[in-house]
Amino acid sequence: MNRREFSKTIGVGIGGALLAPILRGTAADRSESSSEAKPVGTGVPSGPNVLFIAADDMRGASVGCLGDPVAKTPNIDRIGARGIVFDRAYCQQAICNPSRASLMTGKRPDTLRVWNLGTHFRETMPDVITLPQWFKQHGYFTQSVGKIYHAGQTRIAGDPASWSVPQVLHWANHNQDDVARVPLGIAPSAPTLEPTDDIRDVPDEAYKDGRVAAAAIDALRAIAARNSPFFLGVGFWKPHTPFNPPKRYWDLYRPEDIPPPRPALPPESAPALALESQYLNYASLVKSTPAAAAELRRGYYASISYMDAQVGKVLDELDRLGLADNTIIVFWGDHGYQQGEHGMWGKTSCFELDTRVPLIIAPPRRLGLPLGTHAPALVELLDVYPTLVELAGLPMIGGLEGTSLVPLIKDPSATVQLAAFSQHPRPWTMWPPDYYGTEADAMGYSVRTPSWRYTEWRGWNTGEVIARELYDERADPDATRNCASNPAFAGALRECAALVSRQFGATSPREIAALR
Repeated sequence: MNRREFSKTIGVGIGGALLAPILRGTAADRSESSSEAKPVGTGVPSGPNVLFIAADDMRGASVGCLGDPVAKTPNIDRIGARGIVFDRAYCQQAICNPSRASLMTGKRPDTLRVWNLGTHFRETMPDVITLPQWFKQHGYFTQSVGKIYHAGQTRIAGDPASWSVPQVLHWANHNQDDVARVPLGIAPSAPTLEPTDDIRDVPDEAYKDGRVAAAAIDALRAIAARNSPFFLGVGFWKPHTPFNPPKRYWDLYRPEDIPPPRPALPPESAPALALESQYLNYASLVKSTPAAAAELRRGYYASISYMDAQVGKVLDELDRLGLADNTIIVFWGDHGYQQGEHGMWGKTSCFELDTRVPLIIAPPRRLGLPLGTHAPALVELLDVYPTLVELAGLPMIGGLEGTSLVPLIKDPSATVQLAAFSQHPRPWTMWPPDYYGTEADAMGYSVRTPSWRYTEWRGWNTGEVIARELYDERADPDATRNCASNPAFAGALRECAALVSRQFGATSPREIAALR
């Protein structure tokens, strides 16, 4: 049984008009293909606004309302108090470009044929209709401030087709900052291999996220005067490296309060393919001086709190303008992050900490739906597209590979899918050759079920399984032992392997790539 068949058995088809009569008085269960997509062009839609907030490199385990006792995230927690917190949400690939492209198009990386930092989804699927583009075609004013799509490394800057007006603060490198608007000309320091060296007592606007918040506030004020609903994307650049937020955010965390990485060592019997680390310089630094690990982790938390404060400024303005009662608020992270766990730093693996993300959806207050609830069901970032389409009462676009989460918003104890799927190539710096100059050797396909995390590594050219991982997420949530070769877990391995085969098929990654 696949996800769509499972959804039908429990009455949760992605085209169901569960909230459309409340929101718009129109049928939302009519699906439109992208080839039939046309702007509405008449009248002004009466649907809710969408405030679409993204964070970069923010793992699901480092948010207050998701259970982290150290993280100070009062404003993200405010969104959770307004809506539903998805406790087990997963990205489709743990690196920026493929993950964001997948969420914004509603298609998996294999469907898009986007697995690296340099390939734009318009190069492989030029006519795909993105999430904000679908809203724009149905009468919404759409605008982007900050990093919504991947930035600085693709041939196309963001996605102009998605937005009603030009994007702003969307195209840069994380290690660069424009200081033209900084009072007194105070500039952040240059990037270093040890980002903890940069602790400055500067205004929030000394860094990108402070300027993103200010621009988002300006956008909200201008949008409030328009006679149309809006879809406003606000993309924050933190907590991505460098860890250099203003000093007052570092001061929120005492070094002695930062827990050590758990587990600090790789899993027993894990294949080498699983352990490719993004930031090798951080890993070697921590090995030589263990105290540096705590300081790097402190910098990550400080960056989260800095970003959270900017979220708060945008929420305050939404409330001040009287827009909150008719606005869907979404907060999401593009992928997780390892901070020394398993001896790894960064993302780019299929482990839980890399793939689990924060996802919070707060429906308009006027609907009277449950507030401040948690949904333990497995969900994917792919599911955001159909969820927002259904919440807004728009026609459901055809070809989406996610499942609407509206049933979970109405009943957080419900289930809408059997499992969550992720993937990642090896090496993670794989082609195009004009970017990193490396070609792929393998693809890791991973499934998360309520009890297990299973990953199989397939040869890029052959599609043959060359390594397997199986982790008991209930008995061993830190993933310290790979059980794939243990006969006692043969049944679980077979079941998980069948799910992966059913989802990803048997075609080799090389053959998929050749579809370009």
